[in-house]
Amino acid sequence: MSKRGRVLVAMSGGVDSSVASVMLHEQGYEVIGITMKTWDYASAGGSSKETGCCSLDSINDARTLAVNYGFPHYILDIRDEFGDFVIDNFVEEYIAGRTPNPCVLCNTHIKWEALMKRADKLDCEFIATGHYANIRMHDNGRYVISKGKDENKDQSYVLWGVSQENLARTQFPLGSFTKKEIRQMALDMGQKELANKSESYEICFVPDNDYRAFLRHKVPTLDQQIGPGNFILSDGTVVGKHIGYPYFTIGQRKGLGIALGKPMFVIEILPESNTVVLGEEHELEKSHAYVRNVNFVKYAGLDQPMEAISKVRYKDSGALSTISQEGDKVRIDFVHNVKGIAPGQSAVFYEGNDLLGGGFLMK
Repeated sequence: MSKRGRVLVAMSGGVDSSVASVMLHEQGYEVIGITMKTWDYASAGGSSKETGCCSLDSINDARTLAVNYGFPHYILDIRDEFGDFVIDNFVEEYIAGRTPNPCVLCNTHIKWEALMKRADKLDCEFIATGHYANIRMHDNGRYVISKGKDENKDQSYVLWGVSQENLARTQFPLGSFTKKEIRQMALDMGQKELANKSESYEICFVPDNDYRAFLRHKVPTLDQQIGPGNFILSDGTVVGKHIGYPYFTIGQRKGLGIALGKPMFVIEILPESNTVVLGEEHELEKSHAYVRNVNFVKYAGLDQPMEAISKVRYKDSGALSTISQEGDKVRIDFVHNVKGIAPGQSAVFYEGNDLLGGGFLMK
């Protein structure tokens, strides 16, 4: 075994995880590459070919890179776990009138657990991924995730659910680099095609990014079960009909199928009466929010309320707030009102660049 130890690297076939694996290889680690097959595109009812991190092309790209650099590569079939957990949850959340966040579930519940299980079998001390984030040991003995150097690519938001036990064995080689620097490294490695690979921002298992079609494919009787319902205003006035509440998300403005002479947004979803509440943009503003299924990262919990920057969606720049623990939930009080709080999405709290923890937004 190498003097640095053996590390299992999650390789998607993209530029980030490919550079991460080579970086660790060149630092003297004994690298083993692993690519996870999470789902079958054909079974999702898509028209176009597979895209993103789970496609056959991506698996082949990862394998070719590993062979070229002389380290082993495995393919791990986790379609069953992924389908049972991530995809079922995705469908259930929309039917519950919430907006799911499958990438968080996939990262924290599926990928890390699957990697750790395989790392133990292969006698790997560490696992590594191509996430843009940093990890360190805090003075209090806990492992802390902090934002990556590249603010535009920072992925700490999707990592709030990773356990301390798993963080203890995790490495993020790309945390101190920008995306531009990583692309340049790929070019320097002679991997021109890899360096120029486009990124997929779509949910990997939703073909053509059409989640409505995906829901219908997974639950063929959905339209019969739910059917059309009323659009109402916040004062209860009925202003029209919609195709069914699961097909809408909080903050949505386009594709409502109704014109009211001014921009209107979905401000609330009421599954029990199949009602979608519409309002003007200012009606999306909230002064506070509650968060469930909280996982704390930097500290074991909150002894008292503390100031934090809270992010309520991935591309959110964050809002100054006070967070306080109320039983098994966390209450966020925003200094300035925040728009578009969608139940089911993640709320993530930061102290400076450090990830305090996160959870799922509640209604």
